[in-house]
Amino acid sequence: MIYDFETVLDRRGRDSVAADIIPFPGVTPDEGFDPIPMWIADMAYPTAPPVLEAIRRRLEMPALGYFRLSDEYLDSILSWQRRRNGVEGLEREHLGYENGVLGGVASAVQALTAPGEKILVHSPTYVGFTHTIETLGRVLVHSPLVRDGDGIWRMDYADMDTKIREHGIHLVIFCSPHNPSGRVWERAELDAAMAVFRDNDCLVISDEIWSDIVMPGYKHIPTQSLGEDARARTMAFYAPSKTFSLAGLVGSYHIIYSKYLRERVERQSAQSHYNSCNVLSMHALIGGYSPEGEEWAEQMIRAVNGNFDYACGFIEKNFPGVRVMRPQGTYMLFLDCGEFCRAHGVTIAELQRRGVRAGVIWQNGEDFVWPDTIRMNLALPLSRLKEAMERLAKYAFI
Repeated sequence: MIYDFETVLDRRGRDSVAADIIPFPGVTPDEGFDPIPMWIADMAYPTAPPVLEAIRRRLEMPALGYFRLSDEYLDSILSWQRRRNGVEGLEREHLGYENGVLGGVASAVQALTAPGEKILVHSPTYVGFTHTIETLGRVLVHSPLVRDGDGIWRMDYADMDTKIREHGIHLVIFCSPHNPSGRVWERAELDAAMAVFRDNDCLVISDEIWSDIVMPGYKHIPTQSLGEDARARTMAFYAPSKTFSLAGLVGSYHIIYSKYLRERVERQSAQSHYNSCNVLSMHALIGGYSPEGEEWAEQMIRAVNGNFDYACGFIEKNFPGVRVMRPQGTYMLFLDCGEFCRAHGVTIAELQRRGVRAGVIWQNGEDFVWPDTIRMNLALPLSRLKEAMERLAKYAFI
C-alpha cells in the first residue's frame, strides 16, 4: 500500500502544540504569512493508518475499563526489536511500561542517584534531558561532540573519561541516535563509549526513542547488543511516539536485562501510581509494530530522506555560512549559523525572529546547549518544506 506524506493538515485549534504555539514570545508571523510549524519533534504527517485502524478495532468494544498489558502488546515489542534491530534473547520479563521516555529516564535517575549528583551527557544536549535532570536536583556535565573534517559529529572519548573521573560520575545519559545532531553511532563508536563507561563503573541510560527513524545506508545498533557488560549496566528506553506520530497518546517502554536495575527502576516508576498505560496506547503500539505499520515507517523514512536531500542542497546553495550535517537519523535538522551571523552582523536571536516573522516556526538551538544554532523539524510535506526554504532565503538569510 502507498501511504500519503504530501497532504497538508491544518492542525490549528485541534490539540496541537506544534501548530498552536510559537516558541518565541512576542514574535508572530507578519501579515500574509501562514505559519509552517517546524520546531517541536512532532510530525506534520497523519498518524500511521495501521495505528488508527488498530484503535478503531479496539473501539468496536465500547467499554474502556481496567485492563492489563496484553501478551500481544509484549510480543509485538519482542518481534519489532528482533525485526528492526536484530535483538535475540529478549524476554517479556525484560520489558516494562513507562509514561514517556523522559518519565523512564527520571525514574532511573531517581532510583540510582542522589540529589546533587552529577550526570554526564553529550552536547548538543536534548532539551528534555536538561529540564528533567535540573528539576530532579541533579547536575548535568556536558561532554561536547566534535565535528571531524567532513562535518560529522563525533564523541570525544578522552573528554568523556576526564569529566567522569573529575566529577565522580557514576551515571551517564546516552542518546542513540543522537538528538539534535542526527548521528547514528557506528559499532566502533559505541564500543569505545561503552569502554569508557565500563572502565569508570558508570551505569548507562540509553535513550533510543529515535532508533526506528534511520536513513538508508545507516543502521541503528542497540547499546545493549554490544555484549554482556553493556546488557548488565544499561537501561534502554524506547517508544513508538516519534515513529508513528503518537505523542498525544503517551506510551513508552524500557528494556532492562539486569534484574537489580530493573527492580529499582520499576519500583521508582510505581511510586506515583500514575505510571499506567492507556488502553488505546497499548493498541496503538500493536498497530504500529505490525507488518503494515513497519511498511508505513519505511515509506515515512523515504519521505524524510527526500526532505533531507532537498533541504541540505538548498542550504548549501543559498545560505552561505550555515553549516549542517546531513542527518543519518531522526527527522530533525540542526543548523549552525555562527559563521553567517558573524559575517552579516546579526545575532542568532534576530535571525530566529526573521524566520518566525516569515511564518517559519523553527526552534532555538541554543536551548540544546550549543551557540548560534537552530533546530528544524523536516517531517512535513515536501511542498511545505520548499515554501519554508524559499521564505528563509528571501526574508531570513539576507
